[in-house]
Parts: sequence; structure tokens; C-alpha cells
Amino acid sequence: MAAAGSRGFGAGSCVVHFPSDNQSGAQSLFDGQPAPHVVLGWEGFLDTRFIVNALGVLLLAALLGAAIGYHPATRRTIDRLNEADMPHVYVMYAVIGAIIGVAVHEFGTVVGVVVFGIGGLIRFRSATDSTRDTVRLIIVTLAGLIAGLGLWHFAVIITAFAFGLIWLFDTSPPFRIRIEGLSKGRTLDCAQAYRLILKQHGCSIISEHHSAEKERIEFVFRLPRRSNRETLEAQLLTIAADLRGDVDWEIG
Repeated sequence: MAAAGSRGFGAGSCVVHFPSDNQSGAQSLFDGQPAPHVVLGWEGFLDTRFIVNALGVLLLAALLGAAIGYHPATRRTIDRLNEADMPHVYVMYAVIGAIIGVAVHEFGTVVGVVVFGIGGLIRFRSATDSTRDTVRLIIVTLAGLIAGLGLWHFAVIITAFAFGLIWLFDTSPPFRIRIEGLSKGRTLDCAQAYRLILKQHGCSIISEHHSAEKERIEFVFRLPRRSNRETLEAQLLTIAADLRGDVDWEIG
């Protein structure tokens, strides 16, 4: 029979002793010390169990965030450029939540209080204008906090994972083009001509809006990684003169 403060795994198995909740919690919360199983410093890079588990948690969080961010109904409601980037933001915030969860699990809830304090400071004192930049600011702050706590291996994992997500998301940024001054009564024909060029160029069209009254069309789309804005602009100029308009660009 296992003694108090320990757990037995089946008859005849060895008894693994765990510190009681009072002991570990008091040490973690009030003495500022990590739980007994935490490996700090350079030795953490040899802690294969933690590294695999941490990567699994981050990947799961990213997938869960993507399930909500890339919901099929989301595309129908996008009409502004910043909304095109929101699915990426959801994924990054899910990863931030996973980072905080791992840190709290390893060091106790006092870390959560510190993180929320830092989050409030970033939210109200930072000068970033975009949600995407705010997310990056939070992630690098958490990576620095985790490194300061001694979980250097986890800080490296966070940075590498975030670097990969940023590369995946931001190498194909969203664009919006607004075409005005179209030939009267030919809005749909003009839209078809521009849509054809975008698709031939390999662009992923997120949303499309027409305004026959204002003789204006808008497209929100993503450029393929192999291309750039200058190449696409040159192709748009090949549209027949009677179907072309004045193109105004906006990048996310």
C-alpha cells in the first residue's frame, strides 16, 4: 500500500514518491523555486521528455487555434485587410496560451501573475499599431521571461517554433487592391479580367467585392511565395485598356 504523498502503479510495482501538494506548492509559490522535477540551465537540453512534450503542446495549441481561425465560415465575413490576417493571429495567441500554461505548470501560478502583469504593460504601453506586431512582442517577452527563469531549452523551443510560424504566415502576406474609374456598366467584366490575372499569377483570393454604382471592385488576396508585388503589377497592366482602372494597393 502506497504511503501518503506517493502513488502506486499496479500491484507489485514500484512506488513513485511525489512531494505533497502543500510542500511543492509552497516551495514553488513562496520561495520562487521551480518544482523538483524541473531541469534548469544547459542540462535542460538533455531533457528529452520535456522537449518532446513541450513541442507536442505547442503544436496541439497551434492546431486548435487554426481550427477556429480557419473556420470555413470565416472567409465569407472578410471585407477588410486586417481581417485577412486574423486566422494567423488566433494561432499565435493559442501558442502564447500554451507557453503560459507550460510555464505555470513548471514554476507555479506565481508565474501566471507575472505574465498577466507583463501582458497588461504591453497592452497599454506598447506603441505597436498592428495585432500581428503585438503578438510578436508578447512572444519575445515570454521567451525572455522563460530564459530568465532558467528554462533555456524551452526558451529556444519557443523562439524556434514562433520563427517557423512567422515564416509560414508572413512570407505570403495579404494584399488588397481597390480598382476605381472603371468603364461604366462594365464592372462585372472588369472584375472577371482582374480575377483571371490574379488566379493565373497563383494568388489565393480571400474576398471580392463589387460596387456597380461606384464603378469599383476590391480584391483581398495572398501572393504566392515565389512572386512579388512588382511582377503582379506588370501583369495587371496587360489587361485591356477598356477593362482597366486605377489600382490602389494596400499591404497587410
